[in-house]
Amino acid sequence: MKILIDFFPILLFFGAYKFYGIYVGTAVLMAATALQMAIIYAIDRRLQTMHKVTLVLILLFGTLTLVLQDDRFIKWKPTVLYGAMSMALAVALWALKKNFLKMLLGSQLDLPDTVWQRLNVAWIVYCAFMSAINAYVVMNFSTEAWVDFKLWGYVFPLVFLVAQGIYIAPHLKGDEPTT
Repeated sequence: MKILIDFFPILLFFGAYKFYGIYVGTAVLMAATALQMAIIYAIDRRLQTMHKVTLVLILLFGTLTLVLQDDRFIKWKPTVLYGAMSMALAVALWALKKNFLKMLLGSQLDLPDTVWQRLNVAWIVYCAFMSAINAYVVMNFSTEAWVDFKLWGYVFPLVFLVAQGIYIAPHLKGDEPTT
């Protein structure tokens, strides 16, 4: 169920774009993301910082796209989001000596500090990569190709999350079986 909630805005955007174009697709993305956040809030009774930032950026860049009739704004939103995440995680880790991943997920995952450090660096690199690859597609390909990339490009986060799960699995401190 959670995966459907996570992916339905991009799927609706893709469908609306294919039938009606980038501007209708952008409006659908904005509405679907607002609905997605309402559903998440109804389930969890709170929105995480990442949810709030995503919603604000989609509404901001979407509004600019629609008002100015310029699709560059919505196409650059992922670059800005991922770039900001990469920089925030890097500054927090190396300048402030804070591990935001551990701060956010430490109550849910019991991992050694070295694993948290590696995960944080992996997220910095991943976000920088996603920012760069979106920028590359925006600058070198058509809007049609960018929309296709947005749909099929979801393989990157899926592979990253699976790899992350495989990496942390041996380090999880779970209940020891009783014999």
